[in-house]
Amino acid sequence: MSEKIVIAMSGGVDSSTAAALLQQQGYEVVGLSMQLWDYTRRESSHDEAELKRSGTCCSLDDIYDARRVARFLNLPFYVVNFEKAFEEEVVIPFVRSYLEGETPIPCVRCNTFLKFDRLLSRASQIGAAKLATGHYARVRYNQATGRYELLQALDTSKDQSYFLFEMTQSQLRRTLFPLGEYSKLEVRKMAKEYQLPVFEKPDSQEICFIPSKNYGRFVETYVSQGLITPREVATSQAESSGWTARSGTIVSRDGNVLGQHRGIHHFTVGQRKGLGVAVGEPLYVLQTDVANGRVVVGPQQDLLKKGLIAKSLNWISIEKLVEPMRVKAKIRNRHEAATATLCNENPDCVSVEFDEPQRAITPGQAVVFYQEDRVVGGGWIKESR
Repeated sequence: MSEKIVIAMSGGVDSSTAAALLQQQGYEVVGLSMQLWDYTRRESSHDEAELKRSGTCCSLDDIYDARRVARFLNLPFYVVNFEKAFEEEVVIPFVRSYLEGETPIPCVRCNTFLKFDRLLSRASQIGAAKLATGHYARVRYNQATGRYELLQALDTSKDQSYFLFEMTQSQLRRTLFPLGEYSKLEVRKMAKEYQLPVFEKPDSQEICFIPSKNYGRFVETYVSQGLITPREVATSQAESSGWTARSGTIVSRDGNVLGQHRGIHHFTVGQRKGLGVAVGEPLYVLQTDVANGRVVVGPQQDLLKKGLIAKSLNWISIEKLVEPMRVKAKIRNRHEAATATLCNENPDCVSVEFDEPQRAITPGQAVVFYQEDRVVGGGWIKESR
């Protein structure tokens, strides 16, 4: 009998092509789509046309496309409703993170808590040996270390290993990334050759539950509608009578007040546009000071930092960090990984010291460590220094 594989189908070109590849390789393929978000719960200014233009993933239209592809390939197909878990594990932490002056990455949490946790569990329940996704990454077992390794995709321009750094050994053992050996151009070509119904569909680009791209407005709407209670957010931004955005000051590094803002959650380190202040030179957000309600700004050169502290670490190619290690560290997905030294700061954190200063190290973002094409591990940026 052929091996049963579950493919996570998002309705896009990548997961659809991965499903076709697995079928061609002789697997018994079952398609699962995750219903994650109620799209009737959106800011009042959104309309259907905006949703269709926005390039999100996991919408109802995407589930419809996934079903069409499964029907075309003659695959069993099911939709699993993870809306409650998605809100608890992804949306609420996203909102809380912004209110605490951070810049979160919901796609990592979705991978960690939904795709490679709950969806993998569903795959086991239907007797599937493994779960496959359309991510551009690779998995390899290292005989010498006895550990599964997460590798960058061969097409480094599409590599998504940064978003997968929290995967565990047991998850890697049961995961397939069929597209890891292919370029995006090759995947598009295969999708056309297979005559998949979505072969011309554009890639998704934005956070699926915020099609407007207006994160600040989403945070305000979410909290003001009581979808997260005041006691669940930073106490400095909550009021017992109901939450409202806390205004504050925009200041220079020496404390001079340059202007006013209407909420810390509208700002992220490195931001230039939308500051509403002018001093004759370009200014950038250097820090969001939640405790004092301040946004600290300054010239671009002040964004350069030599190091950072990372918390909530996950190690993949090693069991733990026992001595200083030289790595390439990536501080955001589009960042070119930079040479650095890792050292244990305390049992829960590591320090990352870069050979050359890096721009806009941002709390709330992930830092992922590489040696050649192998992911050593990663963590969450706590602070720059």
